[in-house]
Amino acid sequence: MRQIVIDELSPMERDNIDSYLKRNLKRGPMIGLYWLSLPAEQLSPTQKEHSQCGPFHLGVDVERDQVRFELLVRSETNLHCTCIAHATADQRQFVFDFLDRMLEEEHIRA
Repeated sequence: MRQIVIDELSPMERDNIDSYLKRNLKRGPMIGLYWLSLPAEQLSPTQKEHSQCGPFHLGVDVERDQVRFELLVRSETNLHCTCIAHATADQRQFVFDFLDRMLEEEHIRA
């Protein structure tokens, strides 16, 4: 899977990230899993055409000493559709911008 990983987190850094994600993202179905929702202007043409499959999210998984940002855009309502795809360049930049903001606000140095 294509992903961005921030690893070698101290327990305090991990807790800070988890707290930030709880405040800013939709929680997933399991502990430590969050959904980074894509705004409408970030959707690919296919995803815009498939509005019935939305909203669209990228998974964020917090583990013991790392956080992983998946680069697969998922549909909240459909598991198998052409609108589910790897993140575009603009969508990847959206993830990096979110990630940079989170690391700066939480003073993460990992």
